[in-house]
Amino acid sequence: MHTHADGTERIVRVTILGMAINLLLVALKLGVGLVVGSVALIADAIHSISDLSTDIVVVLGAKMSSKPADECHPYGHGKYETISALFIGFALVAAGFLVAWQAGLSLYRQEQSFPGAAVIVVAVFSIVAKEVAYRITQRTARRLKSVALHVNAWHHRSDALSSVAVLFGAIAAQVGWGYGDQAAAIVVGVMVSGVGLKALWDVFLELTEGSVSSEEQTAIVRAIESVPGVKNWHRLRTRLVGREVFMDVHVRVDAGLTVADGHSICTAVEEKIAELTDRPINVVVHCEPYRSTESDSQEGQYNAGL
Repeated sequence: MHTHADGTERIVRVTILGMAINLLLVALKLGVGLVVGSVALIADAIHSISDLSTDIVVVLGAKMSSKPADECHPYGHGKYETISALFIGFALVAAGFLVAWQAGLSLYRQEQSFPGAAVIVVAVFSIVAKEVAYRITQRTARRLKSVALHVNAWHHRSDALSSVAVLFGAIAAQVGWGYGDQAAAIVVGVMVSGVGLKALWDVFLELTEGSVSSEEQTAIVRAIESVPGVKNWHRLRTRLVGREVFMDVHVRVDAGLTVADGHSICTAVEEKIAELTDRPINVVVHCEPYRSTESDSQEGQYNAGL
């Protein structure tokens, strides 16, 4: 398991790589677009500039979330990263809507686009570069369970998709159809907005104290039940604070054990759960006596009241 600081360093490193790619693409798209007079390529350059702005938001959010817990924030500052994901989600929805809206207006006005072959070369390069950025960023996001990085990865892919629209329009123009760029842009815009809405839903769940995924909860239960000395468990609760998980659970142990032995079992439960994930996890285990003559209707229950 890595520390929060380790995760922040990885997020900053992969985001700076994305910023470098975006800077290169902005210069390339804007330069070629102005030379050949491709409105679509210039618009794509503006999309890449929006990627740069979200990269900055991710870095700032990661840095602020890495601040240690204090009196006002006893659970740390992980929500700053969640808030940064919120901004990126809105940016995706807005970018997708604007792309589709502008393409729709262009079709309504019956405007045709015939960019040259140079646009095809730039679009292909952009697609490859942004897909590489997406895959690297997404792999790190999954490893660290970072919502902000996950959303930013999709922002990289949205730029790749908008370049697909540019490529489609340029190829269509080569065969004489001047509306290919607009048609593809509308499809891409809807897709990008859909990704943004999905990201906003994930952020909403976290901000409303949503639990970890059902798969993670199942893994936690298996870890608890695998510890020797644990008779049963109940009142399992989990919550997300940025990349960190905070959880507590009640476990029952033999009533005849000493306090020291019961504490050792609880410590083993904490260590077993910590082995499940690479991201920081904070576990509180409450130890209760177990007697075979007792029946407990809350055995194995999630999120029960205290």
